Amino acid sequence: MLRFPPKDGGFASAVLTTAAMQSRWELAESLRARLEDEQGTLFKQASTRVALCYPSPYHVGMSSLGFQTIYREMNGHEGASAERAFLPDAEALPAHRATRTPVLSVESQRPLTDFAALCFSVSYELELTGLFEMLELCGIPTRAALRGDAHPLVVCGGPLTFSNPAPLAPFADLIVLGEAEELVHELLSALASGHSRERVLALLHGRPGFHAPALAGDAALPKVAKADDARLPARSQIVTPHTELRSMFLIEPERGCSRGCTYCVMRRTTNGGMRTVAPEEVLALLPEHARKVGLVGAAVTDHPRIVELVRTLVDEGREVGISSLRADRLCARPELVSLLARSGARTLTTAADGASERLRTALDRRTTAAQLLQTARLARQAGFARLKLYVMVGLPGETDDDLAELASLAAELSRILPLSFGCAPFVAKRNTPMDGAPFAGVAEVERKLSHLRALLRGRAEVRPTSARWAWVEYMLAQGGPEAGLAAEDAWRAGGSFADWKRAFRERGVRTWAAARPLDGRLRLPQLAHWPVAEA
Repeated sequence: MLRFPPKDGGFASAVLTTAAMQSRWELAESLRARLEDEQGTLFKQASTRVALCYPSPYHVGMSSLGFQTIYREMNGHEGASAERAFLPDAEALPAHRATRTPVLSVESQRPLTDFAALCFSVSYELELTGLFEMLELCGIPTRAALRGDAHPLVVCGGPLTFSNPAPLAPFADLIVLGEAEELVHELLSALASGHSRERVLALLHGRPGFHAPALAGDAALPKVAKADDARLPARSQIVTPHTELRSMFLIEPERGCSRGCTYCVMRRTTNGGMRTVAPEEVLALLPEHARKVGLVGAAVTDHPRIVELVRTLVDEGREVGISSLRADRLCARPELVSLLARSGARTLTTAADGASERLRTALDRRTTAAQLLQTARLARQAGFARLKLYVMVGLPGETDDDLAELASLAAELSRILPLSFGCAPFVAKRNTPMDGAPFAGVAEVERKLSHLRALLRGRAEVRPTSARWAWVEYMLAQGGPEAGLAAEDAWRAGGSFADWKRAFRERGVRTWAAARPLDGRLRLPQLAHWPVAEA
């Protein structure tokens, strides 16, 4: 067994005022209050204890289906238990810092240094700073090289590992890549073996799905792991009102995707294509108290029996949400639109992705303007109040003519139903055909968004995400370990955009330039070397 550090988390020497002690009690009490509102919480005593950590606040982390699934898997392992821990909310973070209160587990309000391992589920690049904050609050060095036997093992996994885990390397003792339902059992068995941390890492490194950066040298990362189909479907363990998806039970009727969208990490080649779960099995796993059900997956509407499943749920009086509505499937299965309206949905959300037909074809995205128009008509007939479309701005080869085409489509759509756009700057990800594609630049993306707003004025509402933080995400998404070190520098400096720019510059972070053009099917400019992105 890995040796546990002192229960006080290394802060025993701190002299606390009465006010500080009161603040610590209140922070723990807030966790106990959340526990009272949960259904399905697991409480288990075991010799091997791990903390399952999410580097964003509770309301975000508890909306993660993967996080909840691994929580259940870990607690199902004989001789092991897992408790959850989250980045403190923005309101609580100053009190944690002022009173030197470590991050506490939800189930028992123990400091994280009580656990043999801290297992972080990292969803995307900007959550790196949450990982730093949680470790720092607990008195644990952020750098793996500075930790020893007195510290818990720091393990990083989650959706980020499907794309580019390299920025995690300076901070993770061990990286778990891909679907972890089976890998966590190997991890827990190794932790319970009684070996030192060095021996545990040596036992796991190089096994499918495991990577110990300190032992790797120049070796390539192993392939991402694929869970056995018998482990499907992932599903919620806990239902709580304190989440982004309030009191909703999440379950996946399918995993993966059969499509080949060139920008997407979860495309068909990533991890074995789409694997479906029979509606009967999904229904059998739903607890009676789950009156709101979220069907989660990369391509839920591609499930061949999705209409049958949703019809059954609606007939049972449950509210239904679907994470990925594809316009072509909605047109082919119009009953699905009316069923979602019957379940209580008021906004129908789908994606255009590229601003024009030309760009959507280039992205291998099977969505046409005609299908989007038909989807709007179906939504109006079903009684929806609004249509929301997601679109990417700043794609390679995108011109103002593409944005004008989007505005023309928006004019037609808005005559059918009130319309809003969620606009995200394009960020190229590793492990996709568009790996290495350039970021358009902060100024250019902001210009395009301003131009699009002007074109859409009076026709549609535009809700863009930040061009600046998209650039930071891009630099991390395309970077290596040095990008992770720059992230730590920026966080320690205060985390402003200027801090990030300075950190990338001082660390010499230069994004990888592709030595090949984009996938041959693309109709975008074929460049031998993409230019390095600038803020």
